[in-house]
Amino acid sequence: MSATILDEPLTSTNEEFGDLFDQYVADESLPSPEWLTRLRLNKPRRNIHCISESTRNWKRLLDIVSAATLLALLAPVMALVAIAVRLTSRGPIIFQQTRVGLNLRQKKRDRRGSDCSVEPPDGFDRRHSANHRRRDGGYGKPFTLYKFRTMKIDAEKDGPQFATKGDSRVTSIGRFLRKTRLDELPQLWNVLRGEMSFVGPRPERPEFIDGLTQEIPNYINRLGLKPGLTGLAQIINGYDNNIESFKRKVNLDLLYLQNCCLLNDIKIMIRTIRVVLTGSGAI
Repeated sequence: MSATILDEPLTSTNEEFGDLFDQYVADESLPSPEWLTRLRLNKPRRNIHCISESTRNWKRLLDIVSAATLLALLAPVMALVAIAVRLTSRGPIIFQQTRVGLNLRQKKRDRRGSDCSVEPPDGFDRRHSANHRRRDGGYGKPFTLYKFRTMKIDAEKDGPQFATKGDSRVTSIGRFLRKTRLDELPQLWNVLRGEMSFVGPRPERPEFIDGLTQEIPNYINRLGLKPGLTGLAQIINGYDNNIESFKRKVNLDLLYLQNCCLLNDIKIMIRTIRVVLTGSGAI
């Protein structure tokens, strides 16, 4: 199966990205999804602009139809979840959080500097950075992500931090919602609004972007597509809360970028059903 990509001069940036992609795909620790349809590309894709217009249009149509249909069909379920959240803990039903979305900026060499105070997980400081560049969309387009609240209202009184297994901040009903992914249903509204796609890389919190880009080479390249409600990394890698899992996520997100097509989106959506039913990868 082949794919048509937009004509783009082969620059040093593209060559570097191609080398980076080859390095990631060659990682033996990366699970090999044999079911994924591999596209034969003339050169590595850097972002959504390297995908044919017809594929982008079909992908957006799939997003709109899927999100609208699921919002209508699952409205009773969402109403029950909202009632359960309200009855079992104090705080708002819907949790709103800023995430980083699509990044179409050209790569520039080492503009980060060393003034970041937010570091990656596993013992590093996760407090807000004094570097406000990310708040202005320096790494991608920020947007408000919606979820059913699964944590106590004072969950981040000590600053932003990743969830961990058996996290005491999670509410009683929140543990069930996270395992079944029911807490993610309000993001169908993000998909309908065009801030997210149904399938794509998971959007990251701006508080963690600086540390992750310093720890993982070219981490930001995974945001060359709109963030997704589900995706290759989400169904294979599960939740990320340490550097190794974040590296695997970058691997899988880049693999998806190179093989993004309507057929693969449908395959990923179908496999998402199994993940939801089994609770695989949840924390």
